[in-house]
Amino acid sequence: MPCTLLDPATARAMPWKNGGGSTVELAISPADAGLEDFAWRISTAQVAVDGAFSSFPGIDRSLAVLAGDGMCLQHADGRREMLLSGDAIAVFRGEEAISAQLLDGPITDLNLMTRRSHWTHQVQLLKWQGTQGLENDAAVLMLWNAAQSAVEVTAGGAMHPLAAGNGLLIENEPGQLHLHAQRPALLYVAWLNPCAH
Repeated sequence: MPCTLLDPATARAMPWKNGGGSTVELAISPADAGLEDFAWRISTAQVAVDGAFSSFPGIDRSLAVLAGDGMCLQHADGRREMLLSGDAIAVFRGEEAISAQLLDGPITDLNLMTRRSHWTHQVQLLKWQGTQGLENDAAVLMLWNAAQSAVEVTAGGAMHPLAAGNGLLIENEPGQLHLHAQRPALLYVAWLNPCAH
């Protein structure tokens, strides 16, 4: 079963591309890729000070706040976008000049990047309690548990317990997933697919 647990405690920590903070690389493809040649990359980051985002030309990015009060994104066109914990997802191009202003202290974010010429992605936030089905029609599906309690994910006939603050990567395993949560759950779901050439 091609399922991989994404645990920040055991993932690789590294400095930001622009040196302004630190990031934890949860998954990258190809496995030996660097920041200049990846097809897709999933990471979390600690943001402790206001500042500009790293530039990633040719990359599409999605960003969500996992912990902390949140931050305000200042876009190049003057638009301001508020990102709060466990809330909406910001979607932008990696080459856009964006700066972040923290609302009240450090935050932790979830960051998903795909190389525009090769891959696409979309991210949604699921809120539910009890049991729910989820259709997986992606080449790579990423689930991230943003709640305080565990979630059970059944995929391919196997049950995967997903602890708070952990993720699950499901590759090349389409079909119906079953999600079960005894308490109110908060799950970021990302569908990643190669571009049709």
